[in-house]
Amino acid sequence: MYKVISFYKYVEVEDPEAFAKEHLNWCITNDLRGKIYVAKEGINGSVFGTPEQTGLYKSHLRSHKIFEDILVKETETEVIAYPKMHVRVKEEIVNSGLQNINPGDGGKRLLLEELLKFYEEGKDFVIVDARNWYESKIGRFKNAITPGITHFREWPEVVESLKDYFRRNGLPKDKTVVTYCTGGVRCEKATAYMIKEGFKDVYQLDGGILSYINKYPDTYWHGSMFVFDDRKVIEPNSKEELKFTAECEFCGKPTSYYINCHNQLCDKIIITCHECKTDNDYCCSDECRTSENKRAKYYG
Repeated sequence: MYKVISFYKYVEVEDPEAFAKEHLNWCITNDLRGKIYVAKEGINGSVFGTPEQTGLYKSHLRSHKIFEDILVKETETEVIAYPKMHVRVKEEIVNSGLQNINPGDGGKRLLLEELLKFYEEGKDFVIVDARNWYESKIGRFKNAITPGITHFREWPEVVESLKDYFRRNGLPKDKTVVTYCTGGVRCEKATAYMIKEGFKDVYQLDGGILSYINKYPDTYWHGSMFVFDDRKVIEPNSKEELKFTAECEFCGKPTSYYINCHNQLCDKIIITCHECKTDNDYCCSDECRTSENKRAKYYG
């Protein structure tokens, strides 16, 4: 059994390049795998290894004063989640394109048990998925609004749509809005932008979906959860009525399986069953199937 640990923190990193170089060397020396992004504004990453290795990594990360209180989410897995180790320097720890937005101005943190209580007591609130369409397609919170965006950079369009939704339904600007994403990192800036645009009572789920499904499976999360590693999907629920899947884009059969189109110039995410994946040569269209830019197949 292995572990995947996920984490992020918005905090000033004085020299991201130097930190990334040291961090990568340490991770490789300790035989860890994963993907970590470092920027002036902080860190965002996932690391894979044995329980001993990931425990050592947590201690190492928290040995840096700026990360000593970082929240870490953990999931267990029997499969290799990452084949290699990458630590990369970026402009943002998650691509948002939101200019002059301070995560510190974001929405109030909603504890996991508080969201559970919202549902169980029938609180009147709006819940919004801050993830991309292919993530929400296979899983979402009960009654969630799921914008059909392809990139988080489209969040300003989502907020305009929410304004319109509020107007059409006669909802006041101080109505409670809860946002959620995989681990919480997108909601930091998403909620800050919403508040800037006039929403008054905005929350972000503390620890994201990962923390909620670990603590409260079989409650108000319906379906599976997309993850950005080689597992692709996590299924947290045991109750059959809380399991559901998307449909294969080719044949319509139920599935939660994803691939990227093997035409490297396309790379579109496809929801497909295993049969159609093979029948369509791991591609999304006839044009991509005949491309000379296809990556080599893997079988899984």
